Amino acid sequence: MDAENLYYFEKAPVTKAVAHFAIPMMLGTSMNVIYSILNAYFLGTLHNTAMLTALALTLPLFAIIMALGNLIGMGSGTFISRLLGEKKYEDVKHVSSFAFYSSLVLGLMVMTVGLPLIDPIVDGLGATSESFRFTKEYVTIMLMGSPFVILFFTQENIVRSEGAAITSMIGMILSVIVNIILDAFVIFVFHWGVIGVASATVISNIVASVFYAFHMGYKSQFLTISVKWFKATKDILSNVLKIGVPVFIMSTFLGAMSLIFNHFLVEYGDQAVAAYGISSRLLQFPEFILMGLCEGIVPLIAFSFTANKLRMKNTIGFTIKAIVALAAVFGVIVYLISDHLIGLFTNDPQLIEMGSYILHVTFLSLFITGMTSLFTGIFQSTAQGTAAFIMSIIQGITLIPVLFIANQMFGFHGVIWSLVVADAVTFLVGAVMLFVLRNKLQPELDSLVQ
Repeated sequence: MDAENLYYFEKAPVTKAVAHFAIPMMLGTSMNVIYSILNAYFLGTLHNTAMLTALALTLPLFAIIMALGNLIGMGSGTFISRLLGEKKYEDVKHVSSFAFYSSLVLGLMVMTVGLPLIDPIVDGLGATSESFRFTKEYVTIMLMGSPFVILFFTQENIVRSEGAAITSMIGMILSVIVNIILDAFVIFVFHWGVIGVASATVISNIVASVFYAFHMGYKSQFLTISVKWFKATKDILSNVLKIGVPVFIMSTFLGAMSLIFNHFLVEYGDQAVAAYGISSRLLQFPEFILMGLCEGIVPLIAFSFTANKLRMKNTIGFTIKAIVALAAVFGVIVYLISDHLIGLFTNDPQLIEMGSYILHVTFLSLFITGMTSLFTGIFQSTAQGTAAFIMSIIQGITLIPVLFIANQMFGFHGVIWSLVVADAVTFLVGAVMLFVLRNKLQPELDSLVQ
């Protein structure tokens, strides 16, 4: 770890340290959301609702592929940050090499298993007769590129874990810029439609993965992609999986919830699915900004957990204030211009009305989802595997029964409001577990103050 990164880990004022770690992550994630929005916008210019529906239906698959990257990336990343706090630099090389090659192997397994099952997968995603062909095109390309998509998410976490927040951000932005440029070409020049959009996503992930690999192999003092450092010891597997598995389960639950949610929305027509697809992409912008804040400080919290717990406490306190401020600002903006935002993607009045309604409802839980992301980040950083696991399943466990009941009682409105109910329950459970963790650490914090 170079002197600059060490300064932000150990000595910089908390506000400055949080800004160093969080702002690049927030910018990177916001760029990803901009790409997602532009993806829908480019397809929307073709005025084909079936294509927009296919894009919405494939969100669960992308969530699962991303989850596999985060399984290794978050698990390895938080372990690396804790090892850096303990100054076990040689172990960091073993973990980073393990993460790199494990990601590629995992991606090859996904491709090998998924491609022969392409039709059942598309059916399972809820594709209708109108959207089946477009959904299958997108899924096929994503499965073929899954080794590089998984590797991209793994490397982004690994690079950030050593404190190289700027490099992590550059990789994310590079991926988005390449994706946007390719999207424009495949839609407006080559007229490839959904196949082109999916191919652009995979190629952009390959470009960013090469960038991260170059940093890990030649620029980083402690990270490596050299196979000679590869080691899959019980200690590495235990620490990676302890945090990585809950992250994977959480992401998989999000994908499964999105899948179940789409099946409920299909009952109300393709317009309902398309409206949710558009509004969820718009909601992703503030959500990913808050997620970027919370994920960005994970290395700082993990490092401080082994090196300086009082600094960890101050970091968490400042982050809570930032979440409150950002949620308030985004909430006001969306409630003022929601119709105009939906209108960027479609000129269908019913679609605009439906999408605006979904935005108004789901934005009610913006602060809650921000705090939930923080809770999850704290549990991951401090190696609280059980708490991280509970956070990974509680939202899904809550949403599924609420969806069934709300749909029966209130129809379309009940389906949309079930998201807010599930978020609220997750927040309450996380708050209780954080209170327990705080009491567990309080004697040590008191001794540090004295």
